[in-house]
Amino acid sequence: MSRYAAIGTWPGIRVRRLGVTSRVDRKSIERVAAIIAPYVRATPTLEVSGADFGVSSFPLVLKLELLQHSGSFKARGAFANLLLRPLPAAGVVAASGGNHGAAVAYAAMRLGVRAKIFVPTVSSPAKIRRIREYGAELSIVGDRYADALAASEAWVEQSAALPVHAYDQVETLLGQGTLGMELTRQAPGLDTVLVPVGGGGLIGGIAGWYGGTVTIVGVEPEMAPTLSEALRAGRPVDAPAGGIAADSLAPRRVGKLMFPIAQAGVARVVLVSDAAIRRAQEALWSSVRIVAEPGGAAALAAILSGAYVPAAREQVGVLVSGGNSTAVDFGRV
Repeated sequence: MSRYAAIGTWPGIRVRRLGVTSRVDRKSIERVAAIIAPYVRATPTLEVSGADFGVSSFPLVLKLELLQHSGSFKARGAFANLLLRPLPAAGVVAASGGNHGAAVAYAAMRLGVRAKIFVPTVSSPAKIRRIREYGAELSIVGDRYADALAASEAWVEQSAALPVHAYDQVETLLGQGTLGMELTRQAPGLDTVLVPVGGGGLIGGIAGWYGGTVTIVGVEPEMAPTLSEALRAGRPVDAPAGGIAADSLAPRRVGKLMFPIAQAGVARVVLVSDAAIRRAQEALWSSVRIVAEPGGAAALAAILSGAYVPAAREQVGVLVSGGNSTAVDFGRV
């Protein structure tokens, strides 16, 4: 089990929204889970063996969050934002590599709210199509997430729309933390959870939920080591933002809000190559007929590549975080 402190001493983040003081901890996540429950799915888990994927025979629990509304875990944070924050007449705006944009567009559609989404050119066709299908206004700007974020910030100044940040927002962290709460109920015996990392909203929320009761391991692409670089520097810093998962795991730097949670509650971060991510995608398809996008397969890539090797009898949870992919994206025509 984890070497970190018990929940009672967990260092949360305190903010005030709608007159309610919240922390990124179990109590706040439970509250948010009750609010967003009518709008999100309880996604299933799948118990498999490492042998299913051609490695040592140890147990794995796959959390299939690619089956969430909008195709990724991001719907949790999107609904948390739209249901917890006052919404202006101008609606909401979000910058995204694709999944967050699709989630905000979906949440806005469900709640009858106007939405404008900015994405970079690296966003996959599957994600762009989802955003448009949900009825949001879409702008494709720049080559990377940082370009889309800058454009969205300019739109906020022009329109007074509510910005919904992909990861550096307390409501986003709380919404993503509900995934950890759900996984605890589905797989209460886990020792370790492998979590893909981009801006850090998912791993921050999950670490806030578990509060040191399990070992949290971050998984990043070698070409986008945002949390690795931040932990090395002692603060969020710019990092490379490339690779095949650039539309979901390459925001340039992790969020300021999640960083102290990561410092306290993420045991380690491992890096995986693009080739390892692609092999994990192929393994998910060939073994269990799951089509995961590159970012969604990154956590499993850590197991299959040997970047993370479970100990004897270790119970490991692996987040399959997104499935917004097409046959072309997946390397199949």
